[in-house]
Amino acid sequence: MVETVAFGGVETPLGTVMVAMTERGLAATGFRDGPEARARVRERLGLAEADDPGRTAGVLAELAAYFAGEAKTFEVPIDWRLTSRTQRRVLGTLYARVPYGQAVTYGELAEMSGGGIPARAIGSIMGSNPIPIVVPCHRVVAGDGLGGFSGGAGVEAKRWLLTLEGYLQPTLDWEM
Repeated sequence: MVETVAFGGVETPLGTVMVAMTERGLAATGFRDGPEARARVRERLGLAEADDPGRTAGVLAELAAYFAGEAKTFEVPIDWRLTSRTQRRVLGTLYARVPYGQAVTYGELAEMSGGGIPARAIGSIMGSNPIPIVVPCHRVVAGDGLGGFSGGAGVEAKRWLLTLEGYLQPTLDWEM
């Protein structure tokens, strides 16, 4: 059987979120959708594109429910192939151990991931996360503030996601 990747997009308050599903599971999400974004993911995966809306329907529904404040977990299987062994260890720890509405510092995640990874490397791993939102890199914060965020509108997207999850209090102009 030849592996393929199917794409879909869901409208959110942060823009259209793209998903890329292989036969194994969710391989990538992105804060931008379109032909260029999909081509980059397709190239990184080395897979042909499949026109298979049924493959992406489940994760798109889960994301829509998450952004509507109706879902706190994701059930979609994860395809970790776009991560290195170290990234997989750190992102897998984050995915398994930092639930909705909570956050950890870069240093705490380094410790939780089994040591040997300096806290300063955690930021790079979060910035290269191929599956943001579902693998919640927005839940990793600096010891003295939010830290950075490379998705969507940057730190404002991170602030919005943490507010949605109840980790941060909404500001007067916050809209879901």
